[in-house]
Amino acid sequence: MLIPHDTRIALDTVVDLVNTAPESGSPDGGPTDGIAGTTELYAFAAHHRVSGVGRLGEKDLRALWDVRAKFAAVFAATDARAAADLVNQLVAAAGTTPQLTDHDGYDWHIHYFAPGASIADHLAADCGMALAFIVVMGEQERLRRCEAPDCGRAFVDLSRNRSRRYCSSRTCGNRLHVAAYRARRREATG
Repeated sequence: MLIPHDTRIALDTVVDLVNTAPESGSPDGGPTDGIAGTTELYAFAAHHRVSGVGRLGEKDLRALWDVRAKFAAVFAATDARAAADLVNQLVAAAGTTPQLTDHDGYDWHIHYFAPGASIADHLAADCGMALAFIVVMGEQERLRRCEAPDCGRAFVDLSRNRSRRYCSSRTCGNRLHVAAYRARRREATG
């Protein structure tokens, strides 16, 4: 599946945003909110190079939490129609206005948010359109949650045969494989 560069960046951003929610858990296992305040919101925007971010306040934070919850619902959608309905609601509420741009050293790409949009509308529009791309391609089942019992983090399965089961094969996948190996060894020696 060929995914344009700016769509891939938006998919990575939406996955990271969904994974900041307390219900996703933190990498060390605790249920913490990765964007609990405006300091973390600024850091998220800087890390993902979200353009046009001005002054952020509590209103922006609450709006972002709402958008994050809606994105999480897209990852939980059981079929393409449900995912499409959720994505349509997100991008419509954001006031999507596609425009070509080549800012900050990036080549031409499409921004779907209106100039001066809030960070929540910016992410709802751009990330929503990236998720729309996945649904249009008939690939909604690639929007997944980690199957590790103590994880549940979101990811986009970009494997060729749609076989990825864990958010990270290094952490969750390896941990479960090692645990299964140890259980087999105990059973064989026990």
